[in-house]
Amino acid sequence: MEPKTKDLWVFIETYPDGSAQSVGLELLNPGRELADKQGGKLVGLVIGHNTDPAVKAVQEHGADQVIVIDGEEYEHFTTDAYVNALYEVITKYAPTAMLIGATNNGRDVGPRLSSRLKTGLTADCTKLAYDDETGNIAWTRPAFGGNLMATILCPNHRPELGTVRPGVFKATEPEEGRTCEVIKEDIHVAPEDIRTRLIKEMKEDASEMVDLVGADIIVSGGRGVGGPEGFEPLQELADALGGVVGASRAAVDSGWIAHSHQVGQTGKTVGPKLYIACGISGAIQHVAGMSSSDCIVAINKDEDAPIFDIADYGVVGNLFDVVPALTAEVKKIKGIA
Repeated sequence: MEPKTKDLWVFIETYPDGSAQSVGLELLNPGRELADKQGGKLVGLVIGHNTDPAVKAVQEHGADQVIVIDGEEYEHFTTDAYVNALYEVITKYAPTAMLIGATNNGRDVGPRLSSRLKTGLTADCTKLAYDDETGNIAWTRPAFGGNLMATILCPNHRPELGTVRPGVFKATEPEEGRTCEVIKEDIHVAPEDIRTRLIKEMKEDASEMVDLVGADIIVSGGRGVGGPEGFEPLQELADALGGVVGASRAAVDSGWIAHSHQVGQTGKTVGPKLYIACGISGAIQHVAGMSSSDCIVAINKDEDAPIFDIADYGVVGNLFDVVPALTAEVKKIKGIA
């Protein structure tokens, strides 16, 4: 498909209440830089029902234009309805590229959409850049099981499509009251053309849920914690700091902690203000999920562990000596009994 504009689009997923999911707002940040380099507008594409809250958020996070597809059939995600809406609006406006969050829904619509548009899709990206020489987006993602990072170009087909992991980029601070042009598209799907329907919503057990992506402080444990009980001092430190507990794949695969805590290529991608890695060697699969953290502290008894190569601060020592001492100091400073 030949592009009609140099615009860069960001697909904004919504919740059933019409508010924007955070990953779309995060992607407006790198989208701004890419759109400027392409010489086009930054456009937020909102699909959902009663989407005024999402539209407002997209405007306040810096979009030049918002395109809205609103209807009852979009209140809950279905592949048929969303892919149809995306295909119709993209073929009408023909942007140069679109960023999609690598959520469950984004990973569903991305391949279907790229197939219909006969273009490429780079999945699960952790870095985005603009290639000045070719005018293409340089999409970087883990490859070969996370053992190396591959940068992929899509030179021959448009639009360029890519899914980007939540938490890789940080949303900019919203500019309250900011507005931009809003275009409403009247695109609907007949009920008989939607082959799936929501029967029942089942909430996860609250005790198993952890908001790693939204956390400012994460204390993570790896193989070095030695077992389920090894996460107890990490939880105490996280509680003292007002953070949450994360884990490496090795710890999750060993059954020491639930998968919802996993950070890395096959877990969550996070970017907290403080990430404390305890007993984590620093395999590239784990680093891919936390390297964008503002400050990384590594605690490991192996002074040659790769985690020290990316850490801002490193402590060589037994985590079961270091973590309790750190917790006691934090409690002392914060006046916690």
